[in-house]
Amino acid sequence: MKHHADRSFVCRRSLGRPGLLTLLALLGLGVRVSAQTPTGKSQEFVILGARIFDGRRVIPRGDVWVQNGAIKAVGPSIDAPANVRAIDASGKTLLPGLIDAHVHTMGEEDFLRTALALGVTTELDMGAAPRFADRIEREQAAGGDLDMADLRSSRTQPTAPDGHGTEYGLPVPTLSSPEEAQAFVDARIAEGADFIGEVIYDDGSQFGLRIPTLSRETLSAVIEAAHRRGKLAVVHVLSRKAAKEAVAAGADGLVHLFSDRPTDDEFVSLVVEHHAFAMPTLSLLASMAGAPDGPSLSRDGRLEPYLSPTAIADLHTAFPKRAGSLHDAEETVRRLHAAGVPILAGTDGHNPGTAHGASLLGELQLLVDSGLAPAEALACATSVNAGAFRLNDRGVIASDKRADLLLVAGDPTTRISDIRNVAAVWKAGVACDRDAYRNAVNRAKEAERAQRQAPPPAGSELGLVSDFEDGTPSSTFGSGWNVSTGRLLGGAKPSAHMSVVDGGARDSRKALEVSGRIEAGVFGWAGAMFFPGSAPMAPVNLSGKRAISFWTKGDGKTYDVMLFARSKGSLPMVKTFLAGPEWKMTTVALSDLGTDGSDIEAVMFGALATPGSFQVEIDDVRFER
Repeated sequence: MKHHADRSFVCRRSLGRPGLLTLLALLGLGVRVSAQTPTGKSQEFVILGARIFDGRRVIPRGDVWVQNGAIKAVGPSIDAPANVRAIDASGKTLLPGLIDAHVHTMGEEDFLRTALALGVTTELDMGAAPRFADRIEREQAAGGDLDMADLRSSRTQPTAPDGHGTEYGLPVPTLSSPEEAQAFVDARIAEGADFIGEVIYDDGSQFGLRIPTLSRETLSAVIEAAHRRGKLAVVHVLSRKAAKEAVAAGADGLVHLFSDRPTDDEFVSLVVEHHAFAMPTLSLLASMAGAPDGPSLSRDGRLEPYLSPTAIADLHTAFPKRAGSLHDAEETVRRLHAAGVPILAGTDGHNPGTAHGASLLGELQLLVDSGLAPAEALACATSVNAGAFRLNDRGVIASDKRADLLLVAGDPTTRISDIRNVAAVWKAGVACDRDAYRNAVNRAKEAERAQRQAPPPAGSELGLVSDFEDGTPSSTFGSGWNVSTGRLLGGAKPSAHMSVVDGGARDSRKALEVSGRIEAGVFGWAGAMFFPGSAPMAPVNLSGKRAISFWTKGDGKTYDVMLFARSKGSLPMVKTFLAGPEWKMTTVALSDLGTDGSDIEAVMFGALATPGSFQVEIDDVRFER
């Protein structure tokens, strides 16, 4: 599921792809966790006495010999030369490196580093920025980027004008008719697409929206165009109706399952008949349904040392609107699996409630909860993923395959949670320096802690943000007020206007008027945003304050005050208020917003997702002690 890098209310690491995260990187405001890129070549070594899950079956005890980045031999007892380094794996399980079949890297190398440190050696990006993906894949082909998961990507997603994928403020190509399909697909292949997808076939009905999407005829034409060039075509759906139509149109696979209603015999039969695969992305559907596993992953002591501040915040972020039933999705997985449909493990990281690497480990548990045996779930993240996406050099432990390997303590083939006991990871025979990565993550956490203990911004001592008495939208501290509009889903972009008007609260001279419109069917926002830092979304420490207060009046509608905090992820904490015809003071405790105030990035006043025109005035905005 990206975002325009402007000075607006943005889901900083929002429903997918480039957003203010990109802007923060450009401004040098983000805390990065990159460890030094390894430059050494693959070493020759032999892993001895491991329980081996080879991607398909369990070998109770065996050895694996690695040479020149590939697996030279696998067997119960390998007679490797005496000078080959031996690694004792007694009591541990060796698996192929895991493959997350649905992610969004958003142009962020650190996501690939986190994935590798947690045992995910390959990620499939369903819509990577073409230049980023091209650079990473060229570097990989040259033997570089050994500290990152391998990347494969579809590049630009096929979608309709104003469809999902266009709402983030960045220009993207779209298609409107079947006649455009072949040229569109050929352009994606020219960009370097490894497969075509995720083809967007989603009208927003899951969230109560009306979003333009491809016609059934255009969907079929895109799939046929991909097949004509020998490429897989995989489709994004979120409703049962769309899922049936996509499979009937010839999709090779669905990169989500639906949770809007229970499955039925017709859907299962269609998938079986068309030999399609299904990628449930239960991590995403759980988050959408209000039952995310992200918070529990962030608290797992086996994972937390390898989770950056961004990853932890993302795992705690929730979808702004709940939709669907996780139980229905799990039942669909159970029925498809029982019918012999290939189930692929993918997470749709990094959407709200997910993070690269960690969420795939959680996805395996969700698959087991859906009725798969632990070894079957492990196959979904190794051999099944590799087979479905034609990655013939990985996904299994066998002679001449890539030495992408994961060693864990315990036995995840009988207790799936043991997959989180990561002991070692190798990519193409090169060991991931997990200690260096953990140390880099710890430095990032220390930097964030120091940031949260920094002195409050100059000028904030008395708490007044703005009273607008000078006739301008200036502020006593921070970088002032800006109009903020945008959309996450839906058609036309919302509009907003901001101006200082006569007649403020408590007989003062001036106030700030914010007006605009959100179109029906659009999940968007419009309003005025205050940045308390010296740059947009730069966090500041206002922990000495207990609440934010403001005076308001307006057209009698309900509005939102939205507060962004670095540690709370990409989406704002929201409280509603009524803007009646008379001035009224509202006070919102920071604790009620879920923050201690130590890393506030922005405060916005306006309309969130409520369609129609709006007009509201605010005055005397303060942070109270």
